[in-house]
Amino acid sequence: MTTSIDRGRTDTALLDQTIGANLAATVERFPDREALVVAHQGIRQTWSEFHETVQAVARGLIARGVGKGDRVAMWSTNFAEWVYVQYATAVIGAIQVNVNPAYRRSELRFALEQSGSKLLVARTEYLTSNYREMVESVRDELADLESVVFFDTDDWSDLLAAGETVEPGELGVRANSLHPDDPINIQYTSGTTGNPKGATLSHRSILNDALLVGSACGYSEVDRVCIPVPYYHCFGMVMGNLACSVFGATMVVPCPTFDPDAVLRTVEAERCTSLYGVPTMFVAELGHEQLDSFDLSSLRTGIMAGSPCPIEVMRKVIDRMNMAEVTIAYGMTETSPVSTQTTANDSIEHRVTSVGRVLPHVESKIIDPGTGEVVERGEEGEYCTRGFHVMLGYWNDEEKTAEAIDDEGWMHSGDLATMDADGYVNIVGRIKDMIIRGGENISPREIEEFLYTHPDVADAQVIGVPDEKYGEEVVAWVQLAAGAVLTEDEVKDFCRGEIAHFKVPRHVRFVDGFPMTVTGKIRKVEMRETSIAELGLESVAGSATA
Repeated sequence: MTTSIDRGRTDTALLDQTIGANLAATVERFPDREALVVAHQGIRQTWSEFHETVQAVARGLIARGVGKGDRVAMWSTNFAEWVYVQYATAVIGAIQVNVNPAYRRSELRFALEQSGSKLLVARTEYLTSNYREMVESVRDELADLESVVFFDTDDWSDLLAAGETVEPGELGVRANSLHPDDPINIQYTSGTTGNPKGATLSHRSILNDALLVGSACGYSEVDRVCIPVPYYHCFGMVMGNLACSVFGATMVVPCPTFDPDAVLRTVEAERCTSLYGVPTMFVAELGHEQLDSFDLSSLRTGIMAGSPCPIEVMRKVIDRMNMAEVTIAYGMTETSPVSTQTTANDSIEHRVTSVGRVLPHVESKIIDPGTGEVVERGEEGEYCTRGFHVMLGYWNDEEKTAEAIDDEGWMHSGDLATMDADGYVNIVGRIKDMIIRGGENISPREIEEFLYTHPDVADAQVIGVPDEKYGEEVVAWVQLAAGAVLTEDEVKDFCRGEIAHFKVPRHVRFVDGFPMTVTGKIRKVEMRETSIAELGLESVAGSATA
């Protein structure tokens, strides 16, 4: 038998550059090709124009006293200024701190305080978020925060004006002081309990992850990548922006936050060749009433990632959105973020039923969560990975770092996975998501995949709730296709005889959507709490277990 351990190819060299050096090389190769298009702001820049703006922002940060290793927080949805700050901080060696745009006062204070951010760049407001008001409410509590720049006010022009006093040669001095292994980005990741942890990433980790992700999509300077996923997360800033700048492809930003209509209109207008999204985004696009009226013929590839990708959704994206070469990527913020990915050369079957194979220069293994021993191919266990892409650690938290990365450098994901004979990985659930009913281990993902095959089901999520008799019972939250009508009994009847009796949902809840994070990840903890309250299971939930 073969054990579930795999190593990526090493015949292609990794980049030994900083992000700033890599950007400069791209500008030299493709000065007049389009670099950045922000549809909702009416911005369109070539690589040379984009580079000039980045350098102006970098000089402005220097003028504000930002030095190498200082933390600069960015708090906003997807605007051009987000991109400028991302590259400007990298050029001068500052560490960008990504602040979730959904954060509120206490979360903002924690991120800025824990990271020791010296400067914050933010919008004044967006939709229901009054960022200025929240900043002012915590500012006096933050000893390290010296300056705030609201980029939709005169603060932005003041920053650029201040930068004019900085000698252009200073950027070269900064560049020469940087190393690819320097920390360059902090991203806060949340578990089910406790405060978020600041995953700290280097130039080398995110730049090379972008290189390999873009290679799997077959990118070149002619590609135009539509990026509706949030910049505060690796999906947007690494797989999106950095993958474009490595290859000279165009970054196309359709909207500040996800809007399926804006995405489809932008893909058509800008002739995008690649489209990104989490599964819920693609479900929304596929459900657009006028989907077939949009000209999506320019699309060929893209990435679906961020949460488990339903097989049926993947097939529809290929068939109805012209994305014949679409890929699935898997990873986590702590791994920069991708560690496995399908490629355009993989069979359709592999691309719709797996998250691909390990990236080049990366190792993966599946272990028994109890013993730590590597399991045989095809057996279920915890997915672990090791390589250049693993974070430097959690910012100022050695204890949490040691819990996540073992003594041999393996990052433990907490995800349950299998690896087949050819090395293709399939994510079957989270260790914490596993439902145990009457001694039977049930993977929510398996039931979700089955429910997706019903023609009237647009999306489905499965959770476990406490039960006095069996320990846990299965609950399905079902989002119906437009105009469809189903009853709870009809959903159960559809399952009976097709999946094991203990997997048939005991309860079915029909919903218009699911609670989720800004990156599109389903908040199953919140779903479980809601279901417990609705079903009157509070007393059962409070019972102690061994």
